[in-house]
Amino acid sequence: MLPAFYPIIDTAYLGTVDADPVEFARLLINAGVRIAQYRHKGEFTRGRFDEVDQISKLFNAAEVPFIINDRADIARAVGAAGVHVGQDDLSPVDVRKIIGPALILGYSTHNADQLAAADSQPVDYLAIGPMFETPSKQNPDPLVGIENLSDLRKLTTKPLVAIGGISLGRATEVLDAGADSLAVISGVVAENLAAWVRLHPNR
Repeated sequence: MLPAFYPIIDTAYLGTVDADPVEFARLLINAGVRIAQYRHKGEFTRGRFDEVDQISKLFNAAEVPFIINDRADIARAVGAAGVHVGQDDLSPVDVRKIIGPALILGYSTHNADQLAAADSQPVDYLAIGPMFETPSKQNPDPLVGIENLSDLRKLTTKPLVAIGGISLGRATEVLDAGADSLAVISGVVAENLAAWVRLHPNR
């Protein structure tokens, strides 16, 4: 079962608030998070690789699963716990060939058809979103809407991560609608991190 709180270290968003990803990772670990993802949509320069390698070492030392967005090769290189891919990335079948059976694999979906199709993929969890309007993505997919989440939940037996514009004030509502976990980017910075970490610890 995934933790209810799934923070994402998004380099683009952190850049807009002048936050260092490595220091942000330390903050998450010290706060007690139980999973986290690193997302970088730009070029993986040597400096960026060194950054993610340093973050991976921090999470490994804390025994917290660390997931890399998109890049199975980078995940293997830095010893991450898993990979998260989207609809336009390598297919889950191909990613599984790269990372093997032991690493965690997550897969993003944005509508009912994608979610239903993804249920048969060799992944450990599925993400669905965006739930609400979000400032963290330049070209967001059409809103899924929380009002549809209960029906979407029925399309898969895999753990379901909701993402997109989820605030602390709406967190319980989204979980009660069927999500197992909440992926959060801007809300981690803008709101009370300790409250996010305490979110439904028994789920």
